[in-house]
Amino acid sequence: MRVDHVSYAAEPDGLQATTERLAAELRVTAVEGGIHPRFGTRNMILPLAHERYIEVVEVLDHPAADKAPFGQAVRARSEMGGGWLGWVVRVDDLHDVEGRLGRSAVDGNRRMPDGREFKWRQIGIKGLQADPQLPYFVEWDENSPHPSDDAHTDVTIESLEIGGDPERVKDWLGLPAETTSSVIHFTFVAPHGTPGLMAVTFNTPDGKVTV
Repeated sequence: MRVDHVSYAAEPDGLQATTERLAAELRVTAVEGGIHPRFGTRNMILPLAHERYIEVVEVLDHPAADKAPFGQAVRARSEMGGGWLGWVVRVDDLHDVEGRLGRSAVDGNRRMPDGREFKWRQIGIKGLQADPQLPYFVEWDENSPHPSDDAHTDVTIESLEIGGDPERVKDWLGLPAETTSSVIHFTFVAPHGTPGLMAVTFNTPDGKVTV
């Protein structure tokens, strides 16, 4: 179980402009993502070192976005002005998580412009919708590439600041948040309003940058 990526919902000026701002701030080259047909969303990727990445995502005007919890979550965050949607934990096998949460994972896929197809399963979006401090879980298909494969950078995630309760996250994960990375620091703060991922600090060529 390890931190896989962090998700950022597009701001009012759209996916492209939001991604360009983040890419310039972090000095990372953005990669075209693709459409998530099951979720009614599309994304762009900022690949990072340590097999991690930032997903910048926006909702599409598509019926799937109204039905899929992920599309609903992205729409709600963007309608609030955009920003950090949440953090995501990768596991090798979702079976135990499915048993603990009492429901089945859903399949996800998206095809890149160069023809590569990413395939994964995910679970926990409804938990994030109800309590945004909670991560959701992904299991990448063994034959799927990973979005960090396009990384040509030394930029890494230094820390996550989460509005919420570390014990609540521990109950959700089955382990303390700190066990999901040996290099990422976790800070929990009392939120002024809705809990959730408040800020992410990155190690960049220009020093630490907090978004």
